[in-house]
Amino acid sequence: MNKVAREIPGLVWGYRFPAEGGAPETLGAVDGERALADGGFVWLHLALSDARVPGFLSGIDGLPAAALQTLTGRDDHPVTEIDDGIVHGVLVDFQREFDQETREFGWLRFAIGPGFILTTRLHPLRSVDRARSAVAHAGRIGRTSDVLELIVMEFVRALTGLVGEMTDELNLIEDYVYDDAPRDERRRLGPVRRLLARMHRHLRAMLSGFRKTEIADPGEVAAPVRDMAERLADRIERVNRDVFALQERARLLHEEIDSKISAETNRHLYILSVMTAFMLPPTLVAGIFGMNTADLPFLHEPGGTWYAVGLCAMSIALAWALLRRIGIF
Repeated sequence: MNKVAREIPGLVWGYRFPAEGGAPETLGAVDGERALADGGFVWLHLALSDARVPGFLSGIDGLPAAALQTLTGRDDHPVTEIDDGIVHGVLVDFQREFDQETREFGWLRFAIGPGFILTTRLHPLRSVDRARSAVAHAGRIGRTSDVLELIVMEFVRALTGLVGEMTDELNLIEDYVYDDAPRDERRRLGPVRRLLARMHRHLRAMLSGFRKTEIADPGEVAAPVRDMAERLADRIERVNRDVFALQERARLLHEEIDSKISAETNRHLYILSVMTAFMLPPTLVAGIFGMNTADLPFLHEPGGTWYAVGLCAMSIALAWALLRRIGIF
C-alpha cells in the first residue's frame, strides 16, 4: 500500500480484515498507517469528489497505471481488465439518494490486488452501501474477492427486484392493451423499454468482463478470483436472460399497440371515405344549382328548391345503392 500518506483522502469508509479472520477493523481518514499494517487485507472506498484521491492512489505500491486510470477515470460503461496481476474495472450500480432509492445507473470502479481492494465512486451507490452493511455484520471474509462478490451479489439482488417491478408494469400494460376499449399505452411502455434496453446492455458488458477474468491465465489471476468471476458470470447470465425475455415481451406489446392503433385509424378512414362518397353526389347537384347561369331548371317554378333537395336525396340513395352493389358495406 501507500508508503507515504498517513491520511486517506476522500475516504467514505475503510475496513481492515485480519489474516486470522474475525470481525473487520473500521478505518478512519487518519488511519493510513493502520491500513498499511502487514497481514490480512484492506478495503478502501473513496469518493472521487475529493481532488486528492488520484494523488493518494498513485502512491500505492503495485498499482499499475492502467488500474489507476480505471479508478479515477470517467468511463460510463462496464469493463474488466487485468494488468500485472491486478484485476480492475468498472461495474454498474444504482445511484442512491439520501431519502430514496432510484433507477438511475451509477458507476463503481474497483481494483483488486494482493492485500487490498480499492473502490471509488462519484455518486452514492446502492449495492456497495448494502455490501458495506453486510461486511459490518458478516462472519468471516477471508479474501478480497469475497468483498467484490458481495458487492456484485447485492447488485444482482437489486436487479432481480427491479425485474419483478418491470414484470408487474408490463402485466398492467398488457391488460390494458388486450382490453376491448382501445387505449394508447405507448407513453407508459416507452420508459420500460428504455430501462430494459439499458439493463441488457450493461449486463452483457459485465458478463463479458467476468467471463474474460474466468478464463484468464492462472499466472495472471489467482484461482479464488477466477472462481469468483465464474460464479458471478453465471448469476448475471441468468438475470440477463430474464431481462432479455422482458425486453422481447415489451417489443411484442409495442407491436400489438401499433397494430391496434393502425386498425382503429383505418376504421376511421373507412367511415370518412363512406361519408365522402355519400356527400359527393349532393354536393355536385348543389354546385350545379349554384352556378347562377341562364336556363337553370326550377328557377322560376314554385317549390323549385324542394325539387333540388329531392334531387340531392335521390343522389345520396343512388350512391348508397351503388356502394352496396359493389360490396363496400
